[in-house]
Amino acid sequence: MVPACLRNYGREQSTREVPEAMRSRFLAGVAAAAATAAIAVPVALASQMHPVLGAHLAGMGEHGVANLQLKAKSGQLCWAFELPTTKGITGTSIHTGSKGPVLIKLGKSYTATGCTKAPAMTLEHLETKPGTYWVFVDTKGHPGDLRGKLFAGMAHM
Repeated sequence: MVPACLRNYGREQSTREVPEAMRSRFLAGVAAAAATAAIAVPVALASQMHPVLGAHLAGMGEHGVANLQLKAKSGQLCWAFELPTTKGITGTSIHTGSKGPVLIKLGKSYTATGCTKAPAMTLEHLETKPGTYWVFVDTKGHPGDLRGKLFAGMAHM
């Protein structure tokens, strides 16, 4: 006599059992993929944001760098300029394009470092597409004397 536990040994599963087993494995795979996607999408979006921006500035025989830090939570835009030989600086600003209008002025008058309040939408645009904006440095004789295109990351002399 064959014990009951070995009666079906070596036999294929019924056609009804196979689809149910496959279905549960498929559903488990779909659930795992959905969980992975739920985690991956915010990570992918965050990787496109650039809270630190830089620009290499040049013009009229001068050169320098500007570094910006975007603080979305506090609504601040902070900057640090390194302009070793430029004299008579009167102001700095960010423009839309190399010849476009002023997006935001960096302080009422020039300071090498500082912060200013900025609208959330402005910070979002700067973070997501830094290459569409330019930093201008105005001097007494030449507004926009030095300028440079923003990029993601820090600028170094």
